[in-house]
Amino acid sequence: MTEPTTKTGTILKLITDRGFGFLTDSHDSQQIFFHRSALEADGFDRLSEGQAITYVEQPNSERGPRASAVAPA
Repeated sequence: MTEPTTKTGTILKLITDRGFGFLTDSHDSQQIFFHRSALEADGFDRLSEGQAITYVEQPNSERGPRASAVAPA
């Protein structure tokens, strides 16, 4: 079993009142969903659009790619 790879990206959009957002991979600009529960630490309210982050991409859900272990870069 391989270890998950940490990737870098940028926050594209935050929907703060619903607790989720979308980020883009810095290599292929694919949109990836993340939920506030995917953050490594508290601080969803301190994130901003355009901010650099690190994350681990999870296998595609029925709605597309999803991120976990999201943290400011």
